[in-house]
Amino acid sequence: MHNMLDWLATTLRENVEIPLFLALFAGYTLGRVKIAGISLGDVTATLLAALVIGQIGITVSNDVKTVFFVFYLFAVGYSAGPQFVRGLFSGGLQQAAFAALVCLMSLGAVYLAVRLAGYDVGIAAGLYAGSTTTSSALGLSQTAISQSAISAAAKTSANQILPAAFSISYVIGTFGSVVMLGILGPKLMRVDIAAACRDYIRRVGGAGDRSGRGTAWHQYVARAYRVDEGAPLDGLTVFAAEHFFKGHRLFIARLRRDGAITEATADTVIKPGDVLAFAGERHVLLGEIGRVLAEVDDAELLGVQVEGTDILVTAKNIHRKSLSELAHMPETRGIFLTGIRRGAMSVDIPILPDTRLYRGDVVTVVGRSADISAVAKTFGYLDRETNRADIAFIAAAIIVGALIGSLTLRAGSVPLTLSTAGGVLLIGLMFGWLRSIRPAFGRVPQATTWFMNSIGLNMFIAVVGLSAGPSVIAGLKELGFVFVLWSIFAAALPMLLSIYIGKYIFRFDDAILLGCCAGARTAAAPLGMITDKAESQVPSLGFSVPYATSSTILTLFGIVIVLIS
Repeated sequence: MHNMLDWLATTLRENVEIPLFLALFAGYTLGRVKIAGISLGDVTATLLAALVIGQIGITVSNDVKTVFFVFYLFAVGYSAGPQFVRGLFSGGLQQAAFAALVCLMSLGAVYLAVRLAGYDVGIAAGLYAGSTTTSSALGLSQTAISQSAISAAAKTSANQILPAAFSISYVIGTFGSVVMLGILGPKLMRVDIAAACRDYIRRVGGAGDRSGRGTAWHQYVARAYRVDEGAPLDGLTVFAAEHFFKGHRLFIARLRRDGAITEATADTVIKPGDVLAFAGERHVLLGEIGRVLAEVDDAELLGVQVEGTDILVTAKNIHRKSLSELAHMPETRGIFLTGIRRGAMSVDIPILPDTRLYRGDVVTVVGRSADISAVAKTFGYLDRETNRADIAFIAAAIIVGALIGSLTLRAGSVPLTLSTAGGVLLIGLMFGWLRSIRPAFGRVPQATTWFMNSIGLNMFIAVVGLSAGPSVIAGLKELGFVFVLWSIFAAALPMLLSIYIGKYIFRFDDAILLGCCAGARTAAAPLGMITDKAESQVPSLGFSVPYATSSTILTLFGIVIVLIS
């Protein structure tokens, strides 16, 4: 048995790919386990697994960490770019300003804790990245430490203690965001968040039902109805007939006349004996149309070929328009909206009449191929699913970002640099935004960005954990229980203040307030709990812009905490 363990340890040391993927396996497996509805998450579980495996002493090249980290940062920037720019220069400015303030409070809370406790730069960097759950800041902090003017011994000490500080405070920051925003948040607001969301839906013209789906323009069916002489639709044009049933979105796709099937155009006049193929919500067809027209069975007429596909919104004339405005545009005739995804986290946005579309949003539509192609020309870019990513574009963007980030300026004896990682993040933001308005270049499918984001971050974290394994126990002993208390302070204070600042100073609607707070802390974990409590996706409306803003600022603050500590 002893020989077997020696062989295993030797094999792991000599073949670093095995412990790396072992850490990923353990992290992605344990990270899904929920206790009382709360999970560690992939990042925390991967770090803990790597720290345990690293106790046997494994050496991994820092180049591995760097390569995967820049993949992660590019994916984050590319995905968040459209929302980040929108937050800075359009209707999301208030939410972006709120997120920036929360970022400053987060940095301030850590700085205050560091000064009061007398911690060095390594603990400060780990506490900052962990308490804000900003794993990406860890890499920038390590780079900033290596390029700082402190002694070589101090740099070594800082890099040894940093992972331990990060792992402790990251767990506290993750659980703290769930507790503060997901559990205590609705109580601190002193409102019934589910009722607030239903009221919000009613105010913007939705149904206000408990499903949280608002008007939910989906679940469409097609049925055939015969127009008898003297029926209400007799003599109307197709366009007028489609608007006869006010308040409902439906279309006449085709009609049968004298036995022949023809496409129904907006100016086609309906005659007695026509059989119309209506498409719309099931309850509208059965209730409203069924009361005035006789339903018939006509499988051939209803055999309309339809497809569902994504459209990337890029058009200026669509930017910031509400769905109710878009519904009355002639170009949207014949298509149904079934989903809206927004931001780096692809947050599902509720479909309500007052919901606005922004550049960079991805909308899922269903309809005939011809109608979808027509509306795509108006909205932006037909983003049909594909497995191919523009690898040349990704490589070129990372090269440009790394070159920009490698530039160094000096303020006296202090070197100021974004680092290659920071440069890649910023170039990802820029190119992601450019892609949202000029989609002919730089295609990176959502599945690719997810993979780069997830595997890039967790491979980086695995390398950090494996390398720090031997020194982490000593680090934990050095930090002690007092560090746990400072981690709670640094994590909880900004989140507590954000709720009251968002409610009383920025005056966010109660329905989206907690979504704004979660986004400002880049905390995806509590968002699910918030939407569950709200019985609605409405809180997600406040998540995307703050998330895109904070994910950028909090990451770059990884350099700032080193400079000021």
